[in-house]
Amino acid sequence: MHNEKLKIFSTIEDLREELISINNFIHDNPELGNKEFKAVELITETLSKHEFEIEKGVVGLPTAFVATYKNRIGGPVIGLLCEYDALEKLGHACGHNLQAPSVLGAAIALKKHLGDNPATIKVIGTPAEETTSGKIPMTKAGLFDDLDVALMMHGGDRTTVDGKSLAVNNLEFIFKGKSAHAAVAPEKGISALDGVLMTFNGIEYLREHVRDDVRMHGIISEGGIAPNIVPERAVAKFSIRAADRPYLDEVVERVCNVAKGSALATGTEIIINKGKSLESKLNVQQLNDILLDNANQAGAKQITPPRSKTGSTDFSIVTQRVPGACIRVAFVPLGVSNHTKEWEVAGTSKNGHEAIIEGAKALSGTSYDLIKNPEKLKKVREEFEMVKESQHSMKQNVSI
Repeated sequence: MHNEKLKIFSTIEDLREELISINNFIHDNPELGNKEFKAVELITETLSKHEFEIEKGVVGLPTAFVATYKNRIGGPVIGLLCEYDALEKLGHACGHNLQAPSVLGAAIALKKHLGDNPATIKVIGTPAEETTSGKIPMTKAGLFDDLDVALMMHGGDRTTVDGKSLAVNNLEFIFKGKSAHAAVAPEKGISALDGVLMTFNGIEYLREHVRDDVRMHGIISEGGIAPNIVPERAVAKFSIRAADRPYLDEVVERVCNVAKGSALATGTEIIINKGKSLESKLNVQQLNDILLDNANQAGAKQITPPRSKTGSTDFSIVTQRVPGACIRVAFVPLGVSNHTKEWEVAGTSKNGHEAIIEGAKALSGTSYDLIKNPEKLKKVREEFEMVKESQHSMKQNVSI
């Protein structure tokens, strides 16, 4: 390991108690998306103290921020992204409290040991990952376009890098019928719930005829008022996922046709609302390898290859613009899923605190490697462009 990298890791150890204190404060003061004011105040105050220039409320998001430190003119621009929103009723059961202190440790230590190396470090606060997905408007506004790489840290049940993620579309189907007494005059009613139930059945039949990577899961959010009233209104919500956007668009169209057909068959009216849409992650293997190698150098535990099963993330839209990678650092036992009480409790545990330090070292070590070795960064960029071009060709060739 390079001597300067050892110094960076040593500085992170010196920051340990401060980083743990920041983590515990964010954990014990959970804030929902776009309301993370306490977290943002603490994070930006800390960065300002270390000579980062702070810009709050970027792209009109009250709890989004960019903190910048420039070392000489030129050099790569390294983006370190963090989330800090909590879950309703569950608090920090997704471990977002770990991210900011880990990124702070990486940014502050890296800044201290840049020496004569020209580089820009940007810490970018991205709100509301769990709800409205702050990275989407931030990406559309071009906020990440000047980055050479975008790096993130997330807690996990193992230490690995995020490989692929699934593109996703959220759908809401509102069925409207006609109410009537279900026993006295059912023939005068039109059941909106029948439309919903037929939609679920149709989607079940559709599963046989889509690719294995497709996920279609839904709930009935409204199903009627009482058993003796024919439901006048019923609502179903679905998340439809697939490994790539072109195929997902095909599947979404088929799902919507199932819902329209169900409305026609049951005599109901239907309104289709298309909600949040996320892209699949553009995977740059060389960047993943550098990040995982630095996690190993940091002494991280439970290191494994990328997961075969995955969900969706708003970080994926960033990776469509610039090379991006996310390190997941183990802090809960293998097999323990996020959005659970176990994750929330582990957020202030010894393992949680170690994950902060290991994540900070992995992020700073990767950043240092890319700053010191322009050839590595060039190869990462070349792979990114190659994968992006391949993805573009797939979109051009997809059958409609």
